[in-house]
Amino acid sequence: METQLRALQQEALDALEQTTDSASLELFRVSYLGRKGGRLTAILRQLGSAAPEDRPRLGQLANEIKADIERLFDERLQLFGSGTDSSRPQPVDLSLPGRYLPFGSLHPITQVMGEICAIFEGLGFAVAEGPDVESDYYNFEALNIPQHHPARDMHDTFYVTDSILLRTHTSPMQARIMEKQDPPLRYISPGKVYRCDSDITHTPMFHQVEGFLVDRDVSFADLKGVLTSFSQRMFQRDLALRFRPSFFPFTEPSAEVDIACVICNGKGCRVCKQTGWLEILGSGLIDPEVLTQVGYDPDIYSGFAFGMGVERIAMLKYGIDDIRLYYENDLRFLSQF
Repeated sequence: METQLRALQQEALDALEQTTDSASLELFRVSYLGRKGGRLTAILRQLGSAAPEDRPRLGQLANEIKADIERLFDERLQLFGSGTDSSRPQPVDLSLPGRYLPFGSLHPITQVMGEICAIFEGLGFAVAEGPDVESDYYNFEALNIPQHHPARDMHDTFYVTDSILLRTHTSPMQARIMEKQDPPLRYISPGKVYRCDSDITHTPMFHQVEGFLVDRDVSFADLKGVLTSFSQRMFQRDLALRFRPSFFPFTEPSAEVDIACVICNGKGCRVCKQTGWLEILGSGLIDPEVLTQVGYDPDIYSGFAFGMGVERIAMLKYGIDDIRLYYENDLRFLSQF
């Protein structure tokens, strides 16, 4: 029995030296140390048949041999596992393609907002950003919407206090800028706005770009020229525009602006409800009361203002029919942009 143990020890050590990687090391473990078919395990099970007076000595020897083999096995395992076996460098296949690493990109809303701002900057407008938490004065009163005015029902407002709220549009920047600067003025104000509304075409938080221009002798024709140029650049085609009379407290006259449907080119389809037109923004000439509120003489100065929802523009630009897709963070959707 002792001779068998010594011979097996030497054989195992020689076999261990011949292992070259983790796979061959695993074969060694199964062959020599495996609980069911391992050769060392088989000899240990035969100790019960040895003479009683030899069992303590043989058992101690067997345990020492097993411990020695396991120690060397563990050292070998660490060597292959850490990849530090410099004596056996692993070959590198230089013909294999490189690993693809996924990368992120700007959110489609951010992309469209940046594109809108770039177009208006090209038309000479400066960009001004304002606070999301706004006062009732700038959000409503400075824009000709006093307390108890029916137009406040058009905005489902998140109030923080009686006089502080989450802005319902980015138009407050119009009053803030006009208070501090003299005409001529040409600004756009992009940012987040908040309203108590949620369905497939509305969200409680969305993005808006408001713009205005104030100077001498500004007419509705100037507004039409700016918005026509914007729509053509935004949708990269020569689209027809339609101005429909509407009402906004801070503009007079006011108009909703439609473009020929970008899906059917004005022929009529499901998206435009067979009308051939799609609404993109609201606009109008700045009400003289707003100019008076900030200290401008409406007999000298005039101007126009407009506001658009960025999600709405993005939906039309990319043919998206559910606004909630923008906020679900599904990479299958976002990766298309």
